[in-house]
Formats: sequence, structure tokens, C-alpha cells
Amino acid sequence: MDGHDSEDPKQSTADMSAFVQNLLQQMQSRFQTMSDSIVTKNILFSMGSRINELESSINDLKTEMGMEGSPSPMQQSKPAADEVKQDEGSA
Repeated sequence: MDGHDSEDPKQSTADMSAFVQNLLQQMQSRFQTMSDSIVTKNILFSMGSRINELESSINDLKTEMGMEGSPSPMQQSKPAADEVKQDEGSA
């Protein structure tokens, strides 16, 4: 050889191949992580959009039924404090 490179060319090629293969594996791993993150964000965005559409449909149905200002069923099932006192006083 010319004395500039004391390493065996076959060893140098093997080292470079190992380095490139390792680098490609790291890139693939990072790409997969980013891809998974993007897919997850898209799923969450899609679910959020579907929930908004569902809420809108429920509000439209409530409006059609004339229930826009009516209380929820949970509020209707609880007796008022005045009613409880009147029941206790009549016994």
C-alpha cells in the first residue's frame, strides 16, 4: 500500500457496513416511533371530531323534541327541599 492507510481494506469495509447498518436501524426505529405518534394523534383527532358530531346531533334532537331548556332527568328525580319539609310536617 501507499502507507496512508494502515488498516486492512476488508476490515475498514466491514466496519463501515456495520456502522451504516446500525445507523439505518436507528433511523428505522425513530421513523417507526414518529409514525406511531402521528397515527395516535390522528386517531385522537378523529375521535374528538366524532364526539363533537355526536354532541351536535344530541343537541339537534333535544331541540326538535323541545327539551332545550328542560333539566336533566337526574335533577327531576330529586325532590325539592321545600317538598321534603312539607312531607315531614304532615306526618
